[in-house]
Amino acid sequence: MQLLSGDARRAVFAPLDDGALRSEAVVRRVGSAIALGLLSDGEQLPSESDLASMLRVSTVTLREALAELRKLGLVETRRGRGGGSFARSREDVLAELADARLAELGSTDLRELGDVHSAVAAAAARLAASRASRTEIARLRDIVDRLASAGSVTGQRRTDGRWYIELAACAQSVRLTMQEMDLHLELGQLPWPPAHAPGLLDVMVAGHRAVVDAIDDRDPARARALTEAHVETRTLWAIELRLQRLGLAAADVRREVS
Repeated sequence: MQLLSGDARRAVFAPLDDGALRSEAVVRRVGSAIALGLLSDGEQLPSESDLASMLRVSTVTLREALAELRKLGLVETRRGRGGGSFARSREDVLAELADARLAELGSTDLRELGDVHSAVAAAAARLAASRASRTEIARLRDIVDRLASAGSVTGQRRTDGRWYIELAACAQSVRLTMQEMDLHLELGQLPWPPAHAPGLLDVMVAGHRAVVDAIDDRDPARARALTEAHVETRTLWAIELRLQRLGLAAADVRREVS
């Protein structure tokens, strides 16, 4: 199943706006792109000069980020003819990066990210209920089936990301589609919910199926409401997981002190 469009690939290499920690921002961008399948295993990255220009970072900053990515095992650099830097997909490393990112974000950050995602995805679902063709609706159903049968964390995350991007595409809105892709580059930096919450994948699959049914029934209000509820579930889960881990961390400190 093709996971990418040209617009999705452009989102991967769009300029960074992550503030001062530019090297870490490059590592996060590339790591989340690999997690979402926007960069496939073994895919060659642009040259250092081209990539630095695309991301609007210095060559020195880019080289620092590539060195860290090589250390993590997410990038392999080959010398000589046919050489360059190549993406490598490692679930263990991606999970560690996701856990670290979750620890950095506060509950307010997660809530605001969920608010933006809810607004974009719900608007896409509402418009798709009026605009999607039968072929596009069938494609959405196929993606949900693939999500239900995906056997790996990487496969589940990538298929779920494809669902939201295709949902925005069904709204016949280029801007919504680009916003959804940008959001998933950020969401791809967080832990994948079903990997930590048994039964949540079934809930997600059922939620997606209900949205497709609403779109197929040409019911914009129901499609919007179901999507808002679905994203709310994901957001609350992320906040709960962060609070749980903070609690565990506090307990570890208390044990060490005692």
